[in-house]
Amino acid sequence: MQIIHTAHEIRAIGRQSPARTIGFVPTMGALHEGHLSLVHAAKQRCDIVVVSIFVNPTQFGPNEDFTRYPRTFERDSELLKNAAADFLFAPSTEEMYPPGASTFVTVEGLSDRLDGKSRPGHFRGVATIVSKLFHLVQPDVAFFGQKDAAQIAVIRKMVRDQNFPVEIVACPIVREPDGLAMSSRNVYLSPEERKSALALSRSLQKVEQLFQTGNRSVEELILAGKQTLTQDPGVKLDYFSIVNPDTLEDIHALDQPALVAVAAYVGKTRLIDNIVL
Repeated sequence: MQIIHTAHEIRAIGRQSPARTIGFVPTMGALHEGHLSLVHAAKQRCDIVVVSIFVNPTQFGPNEDFTRYPRTFERDSELLKNAAADFLFAPSTEEMYPPGASTFVTVEGLSDRLDGKSRPGHFRGVATIVSKLFHLVQPDVAFFGQKDAAQIAVIRKMVRDQNFPVEIVACPIVREPDGLAMSSRNVYLSPEERKSALALSRSLQKVEQLFQTGNRSVEELILAGKQTLTQDPGVKLDYFSIVNPDTLEDIHALDQPALVAVAAYVGKTRLIDNIVL
């Protein structure tokens, strides 16, 4: 695996291999099995696999965890090497945001829903950095984890609106044996908070159980999910919503595929999870 740090070097990959398909997995590092599942999916689909590690400052709010976000580059590099990634793109902040940079990408509407509503400016930062990475890497296919369902909706819309020649693939959530969705932020959790974090997946399981037994009331399903979540005093609800997976708008009838999305704080750590009905 070759490690690349500059825009000039990463652009050359596509020019050197114009007839080979490039699969791309953008990450912020602190890798876990969820990330590696994306690399494996890319290996199956594409000739060349590029993974990026970049903790993007523009998607963090002023009171969020940018400075303490876990950075484990040596370990991440070894994991990617073992997963047979071909290239690791690890640019500096100055490489991605030159001095005086003031251009951003905003996906109107979607960027203010779910996580975008809770974290103003978050999806502007996401769309901007993903746009930059797509321009540099020039992938044919990009792989994202379903855990970040709202992010996927924003990126799909950006790709359509901006005519990016990139196929977006959403890969299934990878969970711990007890059901907790894998996340780089799980390392923040104390042992007691780790137990409380299971309330997120339990709330989604409750909704799915009710749905499977025939309940089609959006209001009742949301109420059941919230009640299950808040039974644990260590969990503070951010949102529990049932929305259209593409537009992230609230839906009122389950006559179409529906995204059930939850976000909550466990201690100081904000976690997200979802299922699709």
